Amino acid sequence: MKELDTPFLGLPTRPIRRLTGPIAQFMQVQASSGIVLLLATIVALALANSPWSSSFLGFWETELGFHLGGVEMSHSIKHWVNDGLMGIFFFVIGLEVKRELVIGELSDLRAAALPIFAAIGGMVVPAAIYLSLQAGEPGMHGWGIPMATDIAFVVGCMAILGSRVPAGLRVLLLSLAIADDIGAILVIAIGYSDSLNWTALLLGFAGIGAVYSLARLGVRNLLAYTVVGGLVWLAFEESGVHATIAGVILGLMTPTSEYVGPSAFKRVLERAEDILQGEQPPPEHERASTIVRLRELARETVSPVEYLITALNPWVGFLIMPLFALANAGVQIGLDGLTNSVAHATAAGLILGKPIGVFALSFFAVRFGFARLPLGVSWAALAAGGVLAGIGFTMALFIAGLALEGDMLAASKVGILGASAIAAVVGTGALYFLLPGGGEVGAGAAGGDETAVGR
Repeated sequence: MKELDTPFLGLPTRPIRRLTGPIAQFMQVQASSGIVLLLATIVALALANSPWSSSFLGFWETELGFHLGGVEMSHSIKHWVNDGLMGIFFFVIGLEVKRELVIGELSDLRAAALPIFAAIGGMVVPAAIYLSLQAGEPGMHGWGIPMATDIAFVVGCMAILGSRVPAGLRVLLLSLAIADDIGAILVIAIGYSDSLNWTALLLGFAGIGAVYSLARLGVRNLLAYTVVGGLVWLAFEESGVHATIAGVILGLMTPTSEYVGPSAFKRVLERAEDILQGEQPPPEHERASTIVRLRELARETVSPVEYLITALNPWVGFLIMPLFALANAGVQIGLDGLTNSVAHATAAGLILGKPIGVFALSFFAVRFGFARLPLGVSWAALAAGGVLAGIGFTMALFIAGLALEGDMLAASKVGILGASAIAAVVGTGALYFLLPGGGEVGAGAAGGDETAVGR
């Protein structure tokens, strides 16, 4: 897509674009955030296992807060990243879930059936494997750790394969990751919330009611929603329900339809042209007000969901998630961590549970007519995709921080990082050899006998 301030439209090019243009282009590549996330993880691991480990790990425990009247809030930098900035991450997840449920792949029950079944299998089986290995042990509370798929790394792995990946498999894995996120959100809300402060929780829901009322009244000011949303986050932070759930709820409340249709905006442009280029141009202040109103209307030709996803995705992908990785992936790898049963249970859930669960429930859904394989996707390719779904990095680390502490938390991180690396290499390699024809998996894979396992 050509930029609107380039010579493409005969407009002057700002000198700063020579610097920011390549950066913007890099950030528009969906897989680029996975590269940045990987680099942040490597840096965190390197520093945590270096002579500077004490300073690096201690930095994230530095207290940071504010005192306003009778209100005082102080947390570690790591807590602000995990509960504060990650609230924006979960808000974007809520936006993406809303989009998928209303206008995306998950809006059509028939099309959504396979990723939903695959996601359920990819959550239940890993949790069951983890629990079977940790039954009666102190680490059993971490059963939710191997349940989620990291969409950034999955997209990055598919980008490496390029056109080898059929569109059907790409959509399936992305839809599976979205459905996975829904499950992970429920797991956090139900399994990893503390005892409730009902007063704070009621204030949080009052704030959500205020957001709903603002929308019904037709308020379009983004600042108003940001302020109320911040107050909702503060209330949830004090309620015992994990604060990131507030982000998800607010994301799900965001409208998916635009306020001004294309034809109406076209008429506005024509009217603005008449005003600005008429025989008697308007005074400067009227011209400025016309431009401001035109800018407001231009924004409202895109749905709030799409606008916010587009605006926030670069911040989430290139700032929030790398910061989260720096704060959480820095684990000191030693013999104790490698031999700890929590690490083994976590790794087994991701490496074995994910592909088994994804494949088994997908086969069940297709075999009994609840779903069908996407065009151009064989069972072997789906199995390899299930291995790729074992990359559980971001959400797995997040849940681990809620479920465990001390040596068990460190061991779970070792299991997550090791298993995610293995899943990425094995899954990408398997797809590379299974899809040698640039995304074609053989004649008949697109149709015919869809229940022939292993074709």
